[in-house]
This record gives sequence, structure tokens and C-alpha cells, in this order.
Amino acid sequence: MYYDVTIAGGSVAGLLCAREISAKGFSVLVIEEDYEIGTPEHCGGLVSIAGLEELGIIPFRKTFDHMIESAEITSPNGNKFTINSKKQKVVEISRRELDKQIAFQAQKNGAGIKVRTSFQEITDTGIRTNEGKVECKIFVDARGVSSLIQKDRTGILSSAQYEIYANWIKKGKVEVIFDQEKYPGFFAWIIPSNEGKGKIGIAGKGINVAETLDEFLKEKGQFSTIRKIFAPIWIKGPIEKFVEGKTVIIGDAAGQAKPTTAGGIFTSGMGGVYAGQAICKFLKTNEISDLQNYQKRWMDRFGKEFEKQLLARKILERITNQTINKLFESITPEIIKEISEKDDFDFHTSSIIKLLGMKGSIKTAQALISGELKKILS
Repeated sequence: MYYDVTIAGGSVAGLLCAREISAKGFSVLVIEEDYEIGTPEHCGGLVSIAGLEELGIIPFRKTFDHMIESAEITSPNGNKFTINSKKQKVVEISRRELDKQIAFQAQKNGAGIKVRTSFQEITDTGIRTNEGKVECKIFVDARGVSSLIQKDRTGILSSAQYEIYANWIKKGKVEVIFDQEKYPGFFAWIIPSNEGKGKIGIAGKGINVAETLDEFLKEKGQFSTIRKIFAPIWIKGPIEKFVEGKTVIIGDAAGQAKPTTAGGIFTSGMGGVYAGQAICKFLKTNEISDLQNYQKRWMDRFGKEFEKQLLARKILERITNQTINKLFESITPEIIKEISEKDDFDFHTSSIIKLLGMKGSIKTAQALISGELKKILS
């Protein structure tokens, strides 16, 4: 069995890469180890309409759930503020259906897709799967965080996300809860799928995520669980090399998820698009520089933003609940209004800076991160 390109991982990045390659007439096979494209759905499912459009996706009716209208942010002591997110045009989508929609795009272009087929190793002429050898010129690793676990565990957090029914989930309203003691280095979230239905999750360093999420839900009130997903998330930013010989690494496997939230539909998806386009050029010219141009394009687009997000993450990991509570007290209606009027869902460091009071008068926060603050603001 021979293909120009074999892609391990049938998620957003891998499928978009396959779509780009097959659109230019090259042969490509996507292998997915799970029994279904889009499963398991451990993504929160938030993405901007502008991001989807740039990825070349107009959501099917089954894919598009609803628009997010507001985000309620809660501090450890229970103080809250609400951001109006209508201007950001963020949608909550079904990842199962989104992945299937992109798979359909790729298949229409001529890509082959096989489920229950797992990557085992690279060979001299291609790769070996659980079903035998596949010969190819290029191997694309789109296997997600699982391919990073052996390389660097320091960038990985445990996470749990349940899909539940509960009357306290409000359509169009995302909730984010900060508590450095319960969710160290991260937060808890509520992402509605509809009125009374949504995804509830937590992540953090050194915690039992199942117990912590169960405790969180117990405090919220009555609910019924319909799905549980436990998955590692990557928060350390892009890996050093996206291209190693004839292996191209994309999506979560390349660290293309946002360091602040671990979300990556757009940023990982663009990794797949850029990689697919670079691979097509390489297959025509056989110039390795054409292949490596993929990393340059992605870094030119997202590198500076990710650098700032990593610095913001360092700050968030170091501040205590007491400092977070003080920061919340300093957030004025003017700051909330300014953030609400921005349309930077995919490039959101400036909003984080405002929320942390770094351009305001919070001396405790400024003293805590004075050196790193200058880098973020530059």
C-alpha cells in the first residue's frame, strides 16, 4: 500500500492537512486509532466564526450549536464579573460533527480515511500500523498530546470534562472559575451546549481531576452525567521542531494549543493547513526548505502571541488566591467594557493583561512579575 502522505490522527489538524494535500491531487491516507472520527470529544468546542472561515469551514447545521453571548469569571472568594462576548462572535460547536465535516471535505478531495488503525513505528519506507506496513514519502504526526507525553511531561496537565444535564447551565453563557488551591495552574469551566446541557471541566497540577470535578459538581447542584472524558492537555506552547526529516508534526502534537486555555481548534487547524500546503510544495520540488517553511509560517502568525500567553501563564501559575481576589477587586466597569468590545478571541493576551490589572494600579501584581511584565507589554 503506497501513499504520498500518511497522517496519524483524524482530528482537526490531521484532517485539514489531508484536505489540503488531496486538493492538489496527491494521495493521502489518514489513520485514526479510535473507532470513530470525532471521538472522544474532549475539546470544549469554542471557536470564533472568523477562525472557522479562515480554516475553510462553514459549519453544517449539526456542527453549529449556538453563539456564546457572555463569559462569567469567578474569583476564589466568589466575586464575579461578566464579559459581553457578542462582538467576538464565538460559537460552541460539536467537535464530533466538526471533525466529521472536515473528514467529508478531505474525502471529497480524494483522501482515504481509516478508523481503528493505529500508528506503531516509522520504517525505512514509511510507517507500520496495527494492520501492516504503509509506504509513503511523508509521515504526518497529528496524534495529539499523547505523542508529547514521552518527550516532556512538564507541559502536561491532567484534565476531566463531563457532559451533563443540569438546570443551572444557561445557554450562551460560559463560566470560568479560578481557584489556585482547587485547580492549581488552571481553572474550572462550564461551556453550554444548549439550555440545561453542557461540558463541565477542570484541570490543574498535581490533583485528582475526577475527585475534584465530582466535588465541583456536588457544590453546583443537581445534575445528570451523560459522558465522562479524561485527557491530558498541553500548556507549554510550540515544540522546538515541527519538521524532523520526512516527519511533519502538527496540531496538539506540535504544541499548537493555546498555553492559556489549551484550546486549539483554530491555531492547531491552521497548523494542519500550513503543513498541508508546505507538503504539497515539497512533493513538487523535493526541496526540504519548502517543507520547513510550514514552521516559519505558523510561527510568523502565532509565535509572538504564544510567547506572550506563556508569560501570562507563568504569572497565573505564581499568583495566590489572595492576589487573584485583590485583582478582581480592581477590575472596573471600564476594563470590562473595553474587553467586551474587542474581537480577539484567538489573540487574547491583551485582554488577560487588562484583567490582571497590569496597566492599572495593582502594585502587588506588578512587583510579583515586574521583569516578565515588561516582556508582555513590549
